[in-house]
Amino acid sequence: MKNIAIDGPAGAGKSTAAKIVAKKLGILYLDTGAMYRAIGLKALKLGINTRDIPAVEAMLPTTSVEIKYVDDVQNIFLDGENVTGLIREHAVSMAASDVSAIPAVRLKLVELQREIAKKNDCILDGRDIGTYVLPDANYKFFITATAEERANRRFKELMEKGQNVSYDEVLTDIVTRDRNDSTRAFAPLKKADDAFEFDTTTMSIDQVVEELLNRIK
Repeated sequence: MKNIAIDGPAGAGKSTAAKIVAKKLGILYLDTGAMYRAIGLKALKLGINTRDIPAVEAMLPTTSVEIKYVDDVQNIFLDGENVTGLIREHAVSMAASDVSAIPAVRLKLVELQREIAKKNDCILDGRDIGTYVLPDANYKFFITATAEERANRRFKELMEKGQNVSYDEVLTDIVTRDRNDSTRAFAPLKKADDAFEFDTTTMSIDQVVEELLNRIK
């Protein structure tokens, strides 16, 4: 099986580019961040503090996260419920960042991610794909952009979805997530030594996709 790993901070354009590349190559796309968002969403629904490690760990045995593809589009099911739309709400972003720092959560979801990658030619994007989830991936990329540009992209995306949030709030969350993701003790956000890195601050999504495709032989 051939696997492509794309890592980078929130809002760098990983998911959008990965979806397009997967379609052009005719392979599976796996949005690993959506899986962590599902765990974060459940904690929020249960009123659990997402930084309360024992409480989050306690809910894991009765938590089911499934990936199902409908018309080649990834859908996330949490305990049997399709939560694909719900996990994109702004409040879930920080919850996902919090729970992703918990080793038990990562171990639960990484096992599922590796199982899918083992059975399919696929492209995965996240924070630790090339360094931890799939260290032997055939191709590895690290995509980044300035915090301001990433916040601007996310702000526009949320506004288009009708979510009432300010740019400053989004920027603060982006900076906080960067710090949380890169400083967590277990499988932090980090560029793999053999990953190709490029900055998308001034690039269009078409240019990002072209850059990826040109380097995938």
